[in-house]
Amino acid sequence: MFFVKLAVLLTVVVLAGCQSNLTPSGDDERPEVQTGIVGNQVGQIAPDFTLESTLNIFHTLTSETGTNDAVVLYFTMWCPVCDEHMGHMRRSYVSQYPGVTFLLIDYVNASVTDARSAQLSSGYGDMLALVDVGWTVKDLYDGTMGTTVVVDRNGIVQMNQDYRDGSKLGQVLGALP
Repeated sequence: MFFVKLAVLLTVVVLAGCQSNLTPSGDDERPEVQTGIVGNQVGQIAPDFTLESTLNIFHTLTSETGTNDAVVLYFTMWCPVCDEHMGHMRRSYVSQYPGVTFLLIDYVNASVTDARSAQLSSGYGDMLALVDVGWTVKDLYDGTMGTTVVVDRNGIVQMNQDYRDGSKLGQVLGALP
C-alpha cells in the first residue's frame, strides 16, 4: 500500500511540473529559418564539406551538387534501422533518380578501413559511403542515425529530417526541377 501511495504521489508531482506541456498549443515555436545564409535548415545554403570515401577518394559536397540534380546524405550507424532505411532508399529511389547522388555518411567508425568493413558486411558495397571520423558533417547538419538531408544542384537544403518511411524523401526528390 505504501508503494502505491508513493507512486501516486510521484505521478502527481511529475505532472504538476508539466502544466504547460499537458495542454500544448499546437503552435510551431521554432524560430523562423533565415534563408540565404549557410546552415542546415530547409532553404539555407548547405555547408560544404570534404570527406574521404570508403574507397579512399575524397569528395566535397560542392563537387557532388555541381554535377548532379541533388545529393542525398543519409547518416548511418549500420544498425538494423539504418539497414531498413537504406534498403528502402536503394529499392525505391536510387534507380528512379539517376541524376541524384546518394551518400551514406558513416559517423560511427573510427577509420576508413573500419567503415568499409561495416559497409561491406551490411551489404552496401554498391553505394557511396563517406567516413565522418571527426563528426564534422554530423555536426554541420545535426545528423544522427537516420537523418536524411537533400541538397539541390544549387546547394540549397531541401530536406533535413529523419528518414521515417521515406515518403518525405520521395516528395522532395519528385519536386526537384
